[in-house]
Amino acid sequence: MLRADPQAMDNLHLSVITFDRKVRNIIPLTDLASFYPMEITCPDSGPTHTGAALEMVSELVKKELIRGSSDGKDDWKPLLFIFTDGKPSDIQKYRQMIPVIRGLEFGAIVGCAAGPKADEQFLKELTDHVVKLDTTDAITLSSFFKWVSSSITMGGKSQGTGESAPLPPPPSELNIII
Repeated sequence: MLRADPQAMDNLHLSVITFDRKVRNIIPLTDLASFYPMEITCPDSGPTHTGAALEMVSELVKKELIRGSSDGKDDWKPLLFIFTDGKPSDIQKYRQMIPVIRGLEFGAIVGCAAGPKADEQFLKELTDHVVKLDTTDAITLSSFFKWVSSSITMGGKSQGTGESAPLPPPPSELNIII
């Protein structure tokens, strides 16, 4: 869907970080034309190092985001989507990273609690934009990622206004948590 948007093709870069027992940047910042999704397998159980993942996000944004360049080609505000099927195992680190992440001025931060063991309360500490997926079947996940793509497209259209990115209405499979 994003590849059909010429503005996204010219400007969008994606990065994927996984966080379970280890935190890994499995897809470093990559332009949309070069981005190819890969299958991500989740362990059945184990720790969820959400705080350490947010720390990596913070480090990468500080290192890779271009602000105040001499040629005027500053990057747009990044968008952060956090997808979890549990809750942070490193709660202290997670809570330490919340003000750091908020201070990075993301265009939008969206949390997704997926499945019956996902605890959306921790995501609500980080952002007001939290969705809950009761199931993680192919149809629901596909619907979620189409909504994410729409959110990215809308975020690109709001760049330069100084406003936070507006989020499109979610599909019926997603439950908005207030």
